Amino acid sequence: MLVVYVVVTVLAALVVLGFVLSRLLFVKPSISLDGGRPELSEGDGTGGDLDTQTPGVYGSGRKEDFFTFLVIGRDTGGGGNTDTLMLASYDEPNQKLSVMSIPRDTMVNVSWDIKKINSVYNVYGGGDRGIDALDKEISQLVGFVPDFQVVVEWDAVGELVDAIGGVWFEVPRNMNYDDPTQDLHIHIDAGYQLLDGEDAMGVIRYRHDNDRRYGYADGDLGRIKTQQAFLKAVVEQCLQIKNVTKIQQLAEVFNKNVTTNLTIQNLLWFGQQAIFGGLEMENVNFVTMPCTNKSVWSREYGNMQSYVVPNTNDLVDLVNEYFNPYLEDLSSRELDIMYVNADGTIGSSTGRLEDTTHNAKWLARQSQSSATPPPAESEGPVEETTAPVETAPVETESPEASDVPSPSPDEGGGESTLPPLETPAETTTPSAPPSETPAMTPGPSPVPVTESPDGPPEGIPIL
Repeated sequence: MLVVYVVVTVLAALVVLGFVLSRLLFVKPSISLDGGRPELSEGDGTGGDLDTQTPGVYGSGRKEDFFTFLVIGRDTGGGGNTDTLMLASYDEPNQKLSVMSIPRDTMVNVSWDIKKINSVYNVYGGGDRGIDALDKEISQLVGFVPDFQVVVEWDAVGELVDAIGGVWFEVPRNMNYDDPTQDLHIHIDAGYQLLDGEDAMGVIRYRHDNDRRYGYADGDLGRIKTQQAFLKAVVEQCLQIKNVTKIQQLAEVFNKNVTTNLTIQNLLWFGQQAIFGGLEMENVNFVTMPCTNKSVWSREYGNMQSYVVPNTNDLVDLVNEYFNPYLEDLSSRELDIMYVNADGTIGSSTGRLEDTTHNAKWLARQSQSSATPPPAESEGPVEETTAPVETAPVETESPEASDVPSPSPDEGGGESTLPPLETPAETTTPSAPPSETPAMTPGPSPVPVTESPDGPPEGIPIL
């Protein structure tokens, strides 16, 4: 009897100890029920304020155990720009993980000249201020501020892949790129293969060869597709039961290379819920922000810069289906969407532009150049683009100046086309090995913008 008593006591102690340790090691993160509303941009314009007070949306309450994340991939070797931005959601009760890639050339409503979203973090000095600024811009794109922020250094990718013993992946093309300034050397053959950490980092960073005729025909959108496929392969391997024993090791990799407002105990909790909760790959969904390619004049560099602008209706539908943490659907009234008019001016769906000088300066430049012949069409890109380069259009008469064009945020008519894959350009322009950061060097002389309907266009389909 004494032996039985001792055994029962020991088992009870182990159960209590296990319970205590699980509460200490696996901590469910808390989320704010009051935050998450987008902040209105400041600037010129009337009307169209963001509707952040609608009781049917922000007063409707939150979905139970529905978590949202902003994942920021920082290229420390290439200047620190945030070339990889992803909005993620984890629906724990339904075991669904969704990730939306946001192209680095997405135009956002900011006061400075180059309005690409990948510049925001650095312009505000990085750190907490940079994250807060990115949160603001993301919230204006999707209608809510993500619950958690995760800033990932490139080293984390390689260490994670090595920790799980490599990742089997179908590399979509031959990749050959060298940049001695970053000590970056990518030489990987196409095909299904086991990638170690170093090769994995090369695959997700690659956009084009040193000979720029060879690379993704759709630029950064092509790289995004490869990143999504690779991350899905990583998730699939991490969810294998054999990697359960590596949860602590994986969490330490994140703790070393990631800056986040999540604790390591929170990360362990998410890993525990995903592995033991039954997250299946069929419920892991990767998408890309619906967008259209546009070119906008830069007063600083004197050339046309390549951007993408969101397709409002498609984006709202996508957010509500996969990422909206509220019980009621969001609408375009909660978003601040930038667009490009037929005359080359830019606008915001809110009617407010933080850059109060761009349109007037562009129209004045067009007026001054209207008496001169149009510039010769350029056969090469106007900059190091990450999206398809638009064909140089025919010059049109400059319309009457308007600082803030009237938006039609829910309607659009523009379309974008992508060149065929693997088709080399007709000519090449020799240059030094490019940096993997957004190029902002002056290109060919600015070209006028072709006639197209005003307001945000519909554009390319979801990848």
